[in-house]
Amino acid sequence: MVHQGGDTAHGTDTVELAFRPTRGDILAGIRVRDRIRKLTLVRGAVIALFAVFGLWMIYTGAGFVSVLPQWLVVLLVWSLPRVQANHVFRTVEWQGEFRTTVSGDGVSVTTDHCTLTQRWSMFRGYRETRDHLVLLSRDPNILCLEVLPKSGLRAPEDIDRLRALLDRHA
Repeated sequence: MVHQGGDTAHGTDTVELAFRPTRGDILAGIRVRDRIRKLTLVRGAVIALFAVFGLWMIYTGAGFVSVLPQWLVVLLVWSLPRVQANHVFRTVEWQGEFRTTVSGDGVSVTTDHCTLTQRWSMFRGYRETRDHLVLLSRDPNILCLEVLPKSGLRAPEDIDRLRALLDRHA
């Protein structure tokens, strides 16, 4: 649902979303952050290094027990974003439905247990994926994310209004 307020010069149009966060939503935000921080490249290099080293050890006749640590490192490094997403999901899932309002003032999220308002000065920008809009915090490590699933929009035309709000403020 989109409401148009009286002060359009300051962008008081609002877009509302309602959704229950999923692991996939959180993982999408983490992946966006990792791409921006170039962690995807680092993770890929570490995986390749340990995988090649493990294959080399197998080729030279090392036993399975000798190669196991390398493959465990590969598995751990590959799974880090999923582990992070599961941790965050356990933190937010019990809060139920998230009702999010994006307006000229910022982003407000309300659940049955809390309300959080983040002003636009909190964000450095946003990235769009196929199913999400991910707002990125200003801190150097992008520790805070706001993931807005497009499926939470109330009407199909709200996506254009939401993009306009984000372009104007984030």
